[in-house]
Amino acid sequence: MKMYVGNLSFNSTKQDLESFFSQYGSVTDVHLPEDRETGRPRGFAFVTMDSKSAMEAAIKGSDGKDLDGRNLKVNEAKPREERGGGRY
Repeated sequence: MKMYVGNLSFNSTKQDLESFFSQYGSVTDVHLPEDRETGRPRGFAFVTMDSKSAMEAAIKGSDGKDLDGRNLKVNEAKPREERGGGRY
């Protein structure tokens, strides 16, 4: 029940996202990746809802909506692809 949330403002916090998406159902986790070097948010997040119906409602209700001055891009998160280790 994990969603990808893109086009986030760098000012958006985990609490902002939890509050915003809780109107669609119970939010169980918010992961807001940060840049390794600057520590600033990277402009996207992963939000996990407690049920598929809550996730679907959140996607339908929030994709394209404004949060902190930015129009969100929200869709179901895709499984992470395996990446090579870089050694040949």
